[in-house]
Amino acid sequence: MKLNINSKNTPTPLKSLTGLSLGAAFLMANSSIGPGFLTQTSFYTEQLVTSFGFVILLSILLDFGAQINIWRSITLSGMRAQEIANALLPGLGHVLSALVILGGFAFNIGNIAGCGLALNILTGIPFAQGAIISGLVAILIFWVSEIGKMLDQITKYLGIIKISLTLLIVYAAHPPILQAVHHTFIPEKISLLAIVTIVGGTVGGYITFSGAHRLIDAGITGPEQIKFVTKSAGSGIVISSLMRYILFLAAVGIVSQGIHLDKNNPAATVFESAAGRTGLFVFGVVLWSAAISSVIGASYTSFSFIKNLKYNFIKHERIIITAFIILSTSLFVILGKPKELLLLAGLVNGFILPFALSIMLIAGRKLPVLKQFKYPIWIEFSGWTVVLLMGSMSVFAVIEKLAIK
Repeated sequence: MKLNINSKNTPTPLKSLTGLSLGAAFLMANSSIGPGFLTQTSFYTEQLVTSFGFVILLSILLDFGAQINIWRSITLSGMRAQEIANALLPGLGHVLSALVILGGFAFNIGNIAGCGLALNILTGIPFAQGAIISGLVAILIFWVSEIGKMLDQITKYLGIIKISLTLLIVYAAHPPILQAVHHTFIPEKISLLAIVTIVGGTVGGYITFSGAHRLIDAGITGPEQIKFVTKSAGSGIVISSLMRYILFLAAVGIVSQGIHLDKNNPAATVFESAAGRTGLFVFGVVLWSAAISSVIGASYTSFSFIKNLKYNFIKHERIIITAFIILSTSLFVILGKPKELLLLAGLVNGFILPFALSIMLIAGRKLPVLKQFKYPIWIEFSGWTVVLLMGSMSVFAVIEKLAIK
């Protein structure tokens, strides 16, 4: 059997390596397919109708440019993002960690809220109780088994459930598929705010690093692993983009019928309008699967940004993650409805993306550990293109948002 060598010089069977690669892909994809994903996609589909497909297409291209560069830098160097940043400029990693953790925390409040709403739909219990129960479930998941293996398995199953059930809603919604595909490439209207929010929600903030940090923890590092890293990053983008386009088709099918989405819960309107009470039940299952997987992804990745800084927190991993989830749950119970927070978090993470990506790209040119590996010019070019586009669009998106208010 062909063997691959991880950073600990322990032979890893190709089958296991492929499983880890796919697990990292699903971790990244599931981190991006949370309550914010459902809210943002439904919300902007109602505004742009079939032209929202163009936003998805552009987000896929931007996602690819960001993910490939970041995953390569992290796995080639064998260092987490904050370690690379600190090696480039002392203290920069601490700034990056603070921004990513803050963004992840904001999203996690929304993720917990999504869990509460989902259990309310499925069982009728109050939102707060559903959030608390789900928070306890997430904590239990981190304590009952080895964290790495748990992440690889549970994210795969939850991702498959979400995609399969949403496909049933697409069938019931009867979307104008040909028109949607046409406007995916030739849009009738464009919204910079939608692009920044969607890209920020799909690959911004902690989401960008979730899969790569999982590979680091599994020992998948070094140039001999780069083809698996690239495949894993690409797979994660495909999975999250597939789910977004499927949900877009379901939403555009409902919007095209002249049905207005509930401004407080647009995604629920899509599922219920397509298949009645059955559709609403399916939405509850999809929402809880999306929310709980995002709670897991946000908590795991946010903690990974305090590893190997000034203090050694690794031995307290479960305790710190537990505190992170408890605090997120408590703030949701206090703050209430999180829709605006979810949209704002996507926008904020859109700003974090060009900042973090530029650090990785500069590190590739400056740090000795990365300078020895020559990037294909098109990969580096795609990364700087994302930095320039997302940086400028984020500024214009804020102006657009202020104008709307």
